[in-house]
Amino acid sequence: MDAFVKILLAYLLGSIVGSLVLGRLKGIDIRTQGSGNAGGTNALRTQGAAFALGVIVIDVAKGWFAAAILPTLSIGLGDGSPPSWLASACGLAATLGHVYPVFFGLRGGKGAATLIGAVAGLVPTAMPLMLLVWFAMVVVLGFVGLATMTAAVVLPLAILTVGAVPRVPLLLFGIAAAGFVIYTHRSNIARMRAGTEPRAKRLWLFGRGRS
Repeated sequence: MDAFVKILLAYLLGSIVGSLVLGRLKGIDIRTQGSGNAGGTNALRTQGAAFALGVIVIDVAKGWFAAAILPTLSIGLGDGSPPSWLASACGLAATLGHVYPVFFGLRGGKGAATLIGAVAGLVPTAMPLMLLVWFAMVVVLGFVGLATMTAAVVLPLAILTVGAVPRVPLLLFGIAAAGFVIYTHRSNIARMRAGTEPRAKRLWLFGRGRS
């Protein structure tokens, strides 16, 4: 009972979407602007760096808290240590809540920042490889969405490489997270195939100096 309540709490925590919370304080709904996505990239493009930074802090922090802290809390519904899979399940639940937030009509972001927070809470040693792959992809190809998907696909490999434990729950977490990130970025895939996906020209090596 304790474990399932914590998974539900992780989902509800994930449903507190940074861009939508800050947007309400600002009197806007970011889902009506730019790409229509409630994530950090669209926040940066439509609202500026300060707003986007606040969004990223909230979304990363809730993923980290759900994976690293929530499973260890005592809520009076169970005894003993939490099961080995609980932290991974809470990290996934928070990511799911970000994408399908119950507080915002099940229309949230794509889950990347919350997933990063969850990974930081579960297996921080996997972060350097993921971030390196993400940065390299953005610099070489310029597509943030593609870089995010590639970094997510690298996550299971990173988990194996660093020898993280508990191995099986974390590996299943990595595989599920990679598949989910690819699913949430399906619109990016469609735009890349159509040649309409924008590039991050400030980071893209071949886009510097272009208008």
